[in-house]
Amino acid sequence: MPRADFYLIAKPRFREQPLRLVCELARKACDAGQWTLVLARDAMQAEQLDDLLWDMGDEVYVPHQIAGADIEEDEAQVLIAAPDVDAPLRPLVINLRDAPVEGSFERVLEVVPADADARGPLRERWKQYQARGFELNKHDM
Repeated sequence: MPRADFYLIAKPRFREQPLRLVCELARKACDAGQWTLVLARDAMQAEQLDDLLWDMGDEVYVPHQIAGADIEEDEAQVLIAAPDVDAPLRPLVINLRDAPVEGSFERVLEVVPADADARGPLRERWKQYQARGFELNKHDM
């Protein structure tokens, strides 16, 4: 059964930089050996994530790249995709876009902003995943 995990941003450091939470989730996935696709909202967000993943500290290396670059994408454990790039789904998907993820995957991570107005659409998404038979989990971050 596929799983959907919703991460609600609460801590001040994630409120200030929500993409830091995305980087932490990608790092944990990497450490667990999971191949991950990050669906960025736009090309600028994909670039920001790319930069932040290089800036995780001297001891941390997350093998990643932006989809559509001329490099071998199969070698990057974390692939970041802007909406205009058709990247194949991976077992773990971190979704930063407005629509639920369609297709075949094992687990999706949805990052829920601290802003109450932004949470409404994610409540709808919860219901959509529920209707599709996903196991649902909520985490306060």
